[in-house]
Amino acid sequence: MDAGLDPYDHAYLRRVLDEGRRIAVVGASPNSARPSWMVTRYLKSRGYTVHPVNPSAVGEDLAGAPFVGSLAEINGPVDMVVIFRRSEAAGAVVDEAIATLGPRGLKSIWMQLGVRDEAAAARAKTAGLDLVMNRCPKMELSRFNRELSFGGFNSGVISARRPASR
Repeated sequence: MDAGLDPYDHAYLRRVLDEGRRIAVVGASPNSARPSWMVTRYLKSRGYTVHPVNPSAVGEDLAGAPFVGSLAEINGPVDMVVIFRRSEAAGAVVDEAIATLGPRGLKSIWMQLGVRDEAAAARAKTAGLDLVMNRCPKMELSRFNRELSFGGFNSGVISARRPASR
């Protein structure tokens, strides 16, 4: 296992990714230099339906998927919510996901690398959701599919943390 990653059984991660075919990416960016853009585009290229969520980017699209301002604005079911926000914001995203998408069949919450919130994780589990923290779905899919890494993955570049000011 990679140092610094939360431990999860490989079969569990594969099941979460197999069952989560319709994904809302909270904190997705229209900026192609951002990790959230790369991950969202990768997921779409692998056949996942993606819904980029970013109130600052409404009116734009990412790989043909239009941005929405909130989870409540997504039409239809969502299986998984991927959180590309700071750990401090994850709890509010989890609560919104449970309230708005839970009744529509939400199955899992996935917190990106560096994102952890134990209290939010407990609420998600109580709501019957699968939960992954501090992992990247792109990296896991690449590993499962024996693909070579690209664009900063496995390099320490991908993070939910803002870069330090210079």
